[in-house]
Amino acid sequence: MATTDRGEVAASEHRPPRWWGVVVGLVAAGSGLAVGEFVAGFSRNLHSPVVNVGERVRDLAPKWLREFAIRTFGAESDKKAAIYTIIGVILITAAVVGVFAVRGRKQLGTGFALVFGVLGALAALNSAGAGFGSIFPALLAAITAAMVLRWGAHLAQPEVVPVRNAARRPTIAPAVAVDRRRFLIHSGGLAVGALLVLAVGRNLQSRFNSQLARAGVRVPVAKTPLPVPPADPALVVANQGLSPLFTPNKSFYRIDTAFQVPSVSLGSWKLKVSGLVDHPLSFSFDELAARPLFESDVTISCVSNDVGGNLVGNARWLGCRLDDLLHEAGIQSAADQVLGISVDDFTAGFPVSTLDGRDAMIAIAMNGEALPVEHGFPARIIVPGLYGYVSAVKWLSELKLTTFAQDQGYWIPRGWSQLGPIKTQSRIDTPSSNVKVGKHAIAGIAWAPTRGVSKVEVQVDDAAWVVATLGPALNNNTWRQWWTDWDATAGRHQIRVRATDGTGATQTDALADVAPNGATGWHTIGLNVST
Repeated sequence: MATTDRGEVAASEHRPPRWWGVVVGLVAAGSGLAVGEFVAGFSRNLHSPVVNVGERVRDLAPKWLREFAIRTFGAESDKKAAIYTIIGVILITAAVVGVFAVRGRKQLGTGFALVFGVLGALAALNSAGAGFGSIFPALLAAITAAMVLRWGAHLAQPEVVPVRNAARRPTIAPAVAVDRRRFLIHSGGLAVGALLVLAVGRNLQSRFNSQLARAGVRVPVAKTPLPVPPADPALVVANQGLSPLFTPNKSFYRIDTAFQVPSVSLGSWKLKVSGLVDHPLSFSFDELAARPLFESDVTISCVSNDVGGNLVGNARWLGCRLDDLLHEAGIQSAADQVLGISVDDFTAGFPVSTLDGRDAMIAIAMNGEALPVEHGFPARIIVPGLYGYVSAVKWLSELKLTTFAQDQGYWIPRGWSQLGPIKTQSRIDTPSSNVKVGKHAIAGIAWAPTRGVSKVEVQVDDAAWVVATLGPALNNNTWRQWWTDWDATAGRHQIRVRATDGTGATQTDALADVAPNGATGWHTIGLNVST
């Protein structure tokens, strides 16, 4: 060590604080993610690297993990939770790698950035309609992150400053550590720049939002409109939490596999009818809207709806008859499945035999307005009596007549049943919390699409079952509201409900999980009544 220059010794001993590395890593990751968003804004067919990775994780995740995410975060927040988790993993990894990078391990930082870039590119290639260009957001994001890591590592190194002695001869002073203020100014400036790039990227992506196209759609009129709905009992009877007769669009549950709501251009959108048909067909949105349209009140439910859950909703849908459209194409005798395909390649299939006159439709409007973007604009499938995972394809692009032996919907190879008829269910809406002694309403909804609801019974503790009052029956495809009076006494009480469908069959009390074909059991709540 005696022959080593003093400045070199000091430089080799200089170890930037860990938090410098954390800052460098986070700024590098943020800059990479921002560039990925920016590049994704140049084309409708490009997606954020985080979204692409999220979709790939979704496809590979086991069934129990998806159910856990829905139950923990909610049907509308599970994807956000996944996205935040992915971003969190990236940031934590970047923070750790940043510490190594500023302490001389630049290659490690570059290697990690490129690994994430390759993974993002591979995920992009598995996205719907992906071409070679889909890899660029992830690769450019990785290159940006690697460059920022190397720049940050250089910035955090000591600066060796030559000085002159009394004889005016240059010598080398001990290394001078990077000025903290300079480090923070540079890294902070880059972080602000990344935020600006992110904002521009988000703005560019907003050009492809379908909301503008939806706003220009004029909802056509049904050939024979349904009558005005009856008075809603939720407004005049048991109005302390009873679900309304129709679920408002903004409150309607949303559950699907899309990490990013597909962006659809009405100018290029087509609905194709293909597969085992005599005459393949194709329709623009205007051609679809020009067909004879009808209205239908239908309750739909997700197979992931737990007993007493909220993944169910009732709406007045407008669309064209699915069976008429397919019969025009000429269904070949070999076909036993109708497979709906979304613009993002999601698939769901149901038996051809379901086209039995039950008002299955290609819906283009919901509760008097064009389909909301998050609920399938410009068109989706509605099949009364079937869970959504086998029928309710949103952002519909193709109807393929095929066989169950040849094609499977997205969820079938992931452990869900091939057939998904909705089971008879009932739910207690109110009371939803502890109450005071006195008279209260016990109220809720019950549904058994295609069979209807003929009776609902309520039991408090071990008392006799009481037949509840039923709300209006719009048809056999919708839920029915129900309510009964309860004179609550002090203490702990248990309330349960069961429904009987139009065939006379009462829902089972046997508890079953949502997998593989829907939950069963009586919704039961416990509450305290105080004086």
